[in-house]
Amino acid sequence: MSQNCFLALRHIRKEFGSFAALQDINLEIRQGEFVCFLGPSGCGKTTLLRIIAGLEVQTAGQLTQDGRDISLLPPALRDYGIVFQSYALFPNLNVTDNVAYGLVNRKTPRAQIKQRVTELLKLVGLPGCEAKFPGQLSGGQQQRIALARALATKPGLLLLDEPLSALDALERIRLRQEIRALQQQLGVTTIMVTHDQEEALSVADRIVVMNHGVIEQVGTPLEVYREPASPFVADFVGKINIMPARVTQGELRFGSMCLAGDGLDRDVRVYLRPEDVLARPIAAGDPHVFDANIDKIEFLGSYCHVHVSSPALDGHKLMVYLSLNFLSEQSLQVGSSITLRLLPERIKVF
Repeated sequence: MSQNCFLALRHIRKEFGSFAALQDINLEIRQGEFVCFLGPSGCGKTTLLRIIAGLEVQTAGQLTQDGRDISLLPPALRDYGIVFQSYALFPNLNVTDNVAYGLVNRKTPRAQIKQRVTELLKLVGLPGCEAKFPGQLSGGQQQRIALARALATKPGLLLLDEPLSALDALERIRLRQEIRALQQQLGVTTIMVTHDQEEALSVADRIVVMNHGVIEQVGTPLEVYREPASPFVADFVGKINIMPARVTQGELRFGSMCLAGDGLDRDVRVYLRPEDVLARPIAAGDPHVFDANIDKIEFLGSYCHVHVSSPALDGHKLMVYLSLNFLSEQSLQVGSSITLRLLPERIKVF
């Protein structure tokens, strides 16, 4: 175990009958780190979070938190606060009583509870809401109260189970920024489960990408995006172009494009991000340049997804990102010709 490890998972396995939801999960989370469990529905990320919380019991494996074996401890004896997707506030209790719930159970003196509730409501940007009930609050406000309740007992670990998925797009962006700022201010070790790649990329110190009950990759957002460890990670995190190719005699060939490859002759797939195909600047005689035709333009505000095809790619479609200003400057539209350049150093081959 590394010196700064706060939470260690060793050989965690979870079976539901004959189905293995988690298979030999090994992970270390550092003190004060913000980690996102990212993956599609059914990949095991929520099951893993529930095992950390003690809400599910692992079939095999060990969990250690801050040097203490918590593998078989009930939830009440573990040191964490949790925020659920559905808020899970008590509708019959006002904001004060919701936030103070854990403190009351710990028989904290009333004066300390009042002080802590006031402090937390100020922290989550909702001072003056003490007497309101959950039904009088918006979804974003309810989730802020749920976050305050989770932090009330000053837990060493904060668990967030898709806390933003029930909110509208603008509120999701606003609240994820607030959660990240709050986490950095408090220094609390945090694990968030999400299926939203943009959410994970924007807030996490490290991302744990999961699929079919296994960890595909652990890394910083930049590492996961730029250096995917598997075809699944490359395809799941962000947009990407995938094209069949062939490595022959040390050369990587797809369409009429020829790049340096390794020495093993084999069929492969080329993975290339849309932003790694440039429309300028392009030097004369560059071997990575090709002419293409614009087939479709998806308007997304300040930039567009531009779908192109080219004989140089054997008819395979390619999606590139181009700014709205560039399209306007060059008078480009569907049917226009465009010269593009690949960034060979950014190509991933699997």
